[in-house]
Amino acid sequence: MAAPYPPADPYDHGMLDTGDGNLVYWETCGNPGGKPALVVHGGPGSGCSAGARSSFDPERYRTVLFDQRGCGRSTPHAADPGTDMSLNTTEHLIADMEQLRQHLGIEKWLLYGGSWGSTLILAYAERHPQRVSEIVIASVTTTRRREIDWLYRGAGRFFPEEWQRFRDGVPEAGTDDGLVTAYAHRMADPDPDVRARATARWCAWEDAVLSAEPNGSPDPYTGRPPRARLALVRICSHYFSHGAWLEEGLLIREAGRLAGIPGVLVHGRLDISGPLDTAWELARAWPGAELVVIDDAGHKGSAAMSAAVHAALDRFARR
Repeated sequence: MAAPYPPADPYDHGMLDTGDGNLVYWETCGNPGGKPALVVHGGPGSGCSAGARSSFDPERYRTVLFDQRGCGRSTPHAADPGTDMSLNTTEHLIADMEQLRQHLGIEKWLLYGGSWGSTLILAYAERHPQRVSEIVIASVTTTRRREIDWLYRGAGRFFPEEWQRFRDGVPEAGTDDGLVTAYAHRMADPDPDVRARATARWCAWEDAVLSAEPNGSPDPYTGRPPRARLALVRICSHYFSHGAWLEEGLLIREAGRLAGIPGVLVHGRLDISGPLDTAWELARAWPGAELVVIDDAGHKGSAAMSAAVHAALDRFARR
């Protein structure tokens, strides 16, 4: 996605001590006296990217980025087999976000993110609506089990050969419903070769699902550095095998708690990995939310999708 502003180097950064052995990396850039905004990255386990800094007007925003537990510059890292994944759940991430807000002395902040980031944004905002000024989401997901089942099984109808290779990567899975759990078990194996093979199969499948989209990199998953790939797949399979520890449909069912928080949902009509119906259902359940459908975009976005996101961020900067 094209960025409307030049890159802004962080003016401050640090490691948030969560009190349970995890240190969460954070950084702030832009105007220290500007409107606070938090970037919530996807994955789960992708880590924050420097490119996200360029989505915000550095004169008007105080932009905060952080690496969620286990990825990026946060420690311990999920690529290390000894890392305790029981300390990495949606509840932990919500608590980390709230602790970071308090640490930085922020009263309310705008939340921006996409894909898994949208699930975490919604979970945090429905827990702490009084701490959220606005929300901008691209590529909406809520990590319902039916969404997980679609991505790792149902989408195989479009890519049967690639899905069979993904399925064959875990022959021990008793049913197709157990694929994600089987991969999670493989990613916890002490044998590095087992973890490496599982990572390669998982990333190849993710890239296959995105391969029909007209925009973006052809290898957004397999093209990552090896350590980042290992952490991403371990965290993804850990979260998705547990339905992100969210009651099925909770985030849409509780979207009424977001009443009074302006929101813009930007979603690509060509998104196979996360079909449009989730964004549409959320927009209907969230009073005052605006849904913008981009006809030429999939999960990886497009110039038109970027423009819609940046227009929303610029509009909210004036509030």
